[in-house]
Amino acid sequence: MNESLSHRGPDGDGFHIEPGVGFGHRRLSIIDLEGGRQPLYNEDHTVVVTYNGEIYNFKDVELELRARGHVFRTRCDTEVIVHAWEEWGERCLERFNGMFAFAIWDRNTETLFLARDRLGVKPLYYTGLPDGRLLFASELKALTACTDVSRRIDPTAVEDYFAFGYVPDPKTIYTDVHKLEPGHLIVARRGSKAVVPRRYWDIPLFGAAPPKSANDSAEAVAAALKKAVERRLVADVPLGAFLSGGIDSSAVVAMMREIGVDHLLTCSIGFNERQYDESRFARLVAEQKHTDHKVETVEASDYSLLDLLASIYDEPFADSSAIPTYRVCQLARKHVTVALSGDGGDENFIGYRRYKLFRMEERLRAPLPLAIRRPLFGALGRLYPKLDWAPRVLRAKTTFESLARCASEGYRHGVSIAPDATRRALFSRSFANDLQGYGAREVFARHLEGREFTDALRMVQYLDFKTYLPGDILTKVDRASMAHSLEVRVPFLDYQFVEQIASLPSNFKLRGGEAKYGLKKALEPYLPREVLYRRKMGFAVPLDVWFRGSLAQRLADVVNGDRLRDCGMFEPARLAKLVDEHQAHKRDHSATLWSLLMFDGFLRSLM
Repeated sequence: MNESLSHRGPDGDGFHIEPGVGFGHRRLSIIDLEGGRQPLYNEDHTVVVTYNGEIYNFKDVELELRARGHVFRTRCDTEVIVHAWEEWGERCLERFNGMFAFAIWDRNTETLFLARDRLGVKPLYYTGLPDGRLLFASELKALTACTDVSRRIDPTAVEDYFAFGYVPDPKTIYTDVHKLEPGHLIVARRGSKAVVPRRYWDIPLFGAAPPKSANDSAEAVAAALKKAVERRLVADVPLGAFLSGGIDSSAVVAMMREIGVDHLLTCSIGFNERQYDESRFARLVAEQKHTDHKVETVEASDYSLLDLLASIYDEPFADSSAIPTYRVCQLARKHVTVALSGDGGDENFIGYRRYKLFRMEERLRAPLPLAIRRPLFGALGRLYPKLDWAPRVLRAKTTFESLARCASEGYRHGVSIAPDATRRALFSRSFANDLQGYGAREVFARHLEGREFTDALRMVQYLDFKTYLPGDILTKVDRASMAHSLEVRVPFLDYQFVEQIASLPSNFKLRGGEAKYGLKKALEPYLPREVLYRRKMGFAVPLDVWFRGSLAQRLADVVNGDRLRDCGMFEPARLAKLVDEHQAHKRDHSATLWSLLMFDGFLRSLM
């Protein structure tokens, strides 16, 4: 199990074994290169920790613990965790600002304590076996290395995957294996088979701070971001940053330069296709900030990672930007061990294009009750053709279908990679029976139960923080970076920064047609307007081109192959129809077809 995670920690391994308890650890040396080996103990070896991540404020916590009489033997952040547990128990989590997944064994109380950071930057998987054993690990592959762990596929996870492109927390693709959700902990005592995760922190997207002027708020945002970046510069190894040319990564680089980082290395991926390529904007920022800038180009035919992705992600994962993410991590690791990224900026500042579309739909929903909208727009959605290849102004079918739903269901419909009707047609009758009426709508319903929001934009932000951010964005970056033994730190997901930004009103983040309005105002003194006020591109790959060209034969082989047919989940005729419609330019099924390729790769990995 430990060896399967050697890529996460190539600098050594360590074990703690005692009756009924076993800890393993793979080390990536970042702080206190000689003294920070794990598992790590308290003074009398009655408390032991195995841990992945960084506690950025560990020096402050250490000072507090020293004042209370604790003795430290190392300079690393890991030792803070064991002493904080001794001093405060579960409430030690309140002291930590960082990204982490860790396990503590306390021999005195025969207690196992598992915790995952507030935003879910670091992963933690667990499973309970029938004989009472509790297994946990940073990746699924470490658990499935144990032959006692069941690989029975969860039909509801498959439904979720084809809706969202990933398996949302707390599920995994396997029925009996779970993800510990962000901001959750588990306390397990010897002899008890009950494993009940408990929330210790939640995203405060419910209220607004007292109004400030836009300038005052912007200055506060800049100061808070600078502080979040500064916290993430503690390292005893080379450190750099991703620089895509977008606002978020450019903001992180600008703040690193403001703080005074001397030799600032930045890494960027470019594309041959101009409509996907942001490297010229990355170069503009790199030149202005005088960084040591490294660029590599991803060719239009760079789908050589197809077979590798299944082994990296362990379960179906359909975000095609995993390819350039893998490449930029590969590039960065040639030069540094730690890289800062701009992930989380869109979730904090309402940056995705879909937020603007959702706001437009909400303005249309507001005057009409659902009893009127459902039949009216439902009929329009059924009658209006799906014009994927037409100019955007003519593509109204999805909008009509969303308007026929309530706000949360409309948003889910808009973000689904395979809409409800497509999935119903895609799945076989026997698989539909296995679902027993379950639908992906229950993912959002679970997170919204018992919660109220001051406006609908806050609701969809909250949903993205709970689903898309940990399930897609952070999973993608963690696996791609750790495959290269690279640690990625995320200033926009500093929990104190997130709390501060959450308190700001929605119209500071999305004003008129300007997404990220407040962040752009905050960054005007630091970045060129050409970077701040250009159209958002995203980190995408040309799937539609691949599937009609260089990947056409591979796609046909997979869709008509034995694995998808024999697994019993799909209607073979419908699979073939998806390919035919895409190749004939009748529909753009590229997202669904990519998800099928990735699912096929997962099935192949099981053999």
